[in-house]
Amino acid sequence: MANREMAVYCFDTLVSHYNNEETPPPAFDDANHPLFVTWKKIVNGGEPRLRGCIGTLEARRLISGFKDYALTSALRDRRFPPIQSKELPFLQCTVSVLTDYETADDFLDWEVGKHGIIIEFTEPVSNTKRSATYLPEVPAHEGWTKIEAIDSLVRKAGYNGEITESVRRRIHLTRYQSTLFSMHYSEYLSYVKATRGGVAPAINGTSKPAMAFS
Repeated sequence: MANREMAVYCFDTLVSHYNNEETPPPAFDDANHPLFVTWKKIVNGGEPRLRGCIGTLEARRLISGFKDYALTSALRDRRFPPIQSKELPFLQCTVSVLTDYETADDFLDWEVGKHGIIIEFTEPVSNTKRSATYLPEVPAHEGWTKIEAIDSLVRKAGYNGEITESVRRRIHLTRYQSTLFSMHYSEYLSYVKATRGGVAPAINGTSKPAMAFS
């Protein structure tokens, strides 16, 4: 489901934003699905560091959704400063298309590495409603058990009280699966050169593509 052309379109959207140009048309078919766009920064071959991740758990048209969330995740994720054009050479883009939503029997009715999870619960004292999600790759990447992932997600949802078994049993959990595709900026440049007449995109009006020097 998720594919190279979707990641290319996200890079196209971000590059076009910096250049104040129209985004080239996408090369994938439109459809309705929930989706996420994740940007990570890789410097000197180190571990990729998250720079933005935003999406929607509701179905959207893929073309407009990826265009919107490519920019929203890059520029308006409140956890991070906006990505600058000079960071482009170090960026990796991952596109996720979510599928197979299922209501779980309880907060442990899911598999690490297979399912993304959405939790919804009401705080025991204030009755405040809370919700949050992790994509399927997050608990596996962090090496969490199911309980550790659930407790982390409860904190992500904004609950600051003690996380007891009683709190966990308040959780309504929806599990889902996803397909994803990751592309580094250097791969994006190679794709553009191969498919668009050998010309790489210029950044900020320069005649040369942004390149990494560190």
